[in-house]
Amino acid sequence: MGKLAFLFPGQGSQYVGMGRDLAEGFDVAGSVFAEADEVLGWQISRLCFEGPEEDLRLTANTQPAILTTSVAALRVLEQHGLKPDFVGGHSLGEYTALVAAGVLEFPDALRLTRLRGELMEKAFPAGMGGMIAILGLSLADVDEVCAKASFHGIVEPANINCPGQIVLAGDANGLEQAMALAKEAGAKKVVRLAVSGPFHCRLMQPAAEALSEAIHSISFKPPECPVVANVTASITSSVAEIRENLIKQVYNPVRWEESIKTLMANGVGTVVEVGPGSVLAGLVKKIHRDLTVWSAGDAEGLQKVIAVLKGGA
Repeated sequence: MGKLAFLFPGQGSQYVGMGRDLAEGFDVAGSVFAEADEVLGWQISRLCFEGPEEDLRLTANTQPAILTTSVAALRVLEQHGLKPDFVGGHSLGEYTALVAAGVLEFPDALRLTRLRGELMEKAFPAGMGGMIAILGLSLADVDEVCAKASFHGIVEPANINCPGQIVLAGDANGLEQAMALAKEAGAKKVVRLAVSGPFHCRLMQPAAEALSEAIHSISFKPPECPVVANVTASITSSVAEIRENLIKQVYNPVRWEESIKTLMANGVGTVVEVGPGSVLAGLVKKIHRDLTVWSAGDAEGLQKVIAVLKGGA
């Protein structure tokens, strides 16, 4: 089985109805949603449970909503005595990983992700930039596509997710050019992502600068378990480095494939995706087939994971 890692999803995993069965089925999860409503001063629980979808999709809402649902699932696992040896998260999910590792208190993480979402929405004019997923090209091929497309606009790798799946971010001209060049280079598929801006590229630097002040004003504690960082794909226990990584993460690529390989090199054999959806579980399986992967974002998934991991303990 190897060591156990909890991984936490980022934007794109949200759906209307997420967390409702957790709040109804587990008191500890219900209290997370109640706390989130109180901290934010509005009913994020209702937005998660009932929508509407167009409001849930707004970055400033999506980020705290996914964090809350993921922490609700995490608290259920913790209540059953399940503790990870390592944690990591994809983009926004890194904040949930830091809650799981005891670095951030949940209310602080909630306020930070709300602010992060607002700043990312404001950093670049809506509709003037975005993100595309390129399937079936190597990182070297994608780098070449970006180099050629950059004569027309800004375009950079944003998420290096798994072999053959790389997401680019940039302005409208750069992305248009990159789409055409990627198809020419033999990409199996090029897909425009339903996001409001060009995340994880240098166009997000204004957001990072504004977020930096908030990150430095909040108390961070040393991690209780190792955290793998998006920006470096390495493990750090330094609070100063963790802060810097969160700031850099806003305008640098998420090195997800390398992050999973780092976990494996440290003996991780079992991965649980804690939070809505199963995006990360799918990526992890593509990175290495030998890893045991579970999704625990709803009541059914959590009950399975608890039965298996407690049974194997």
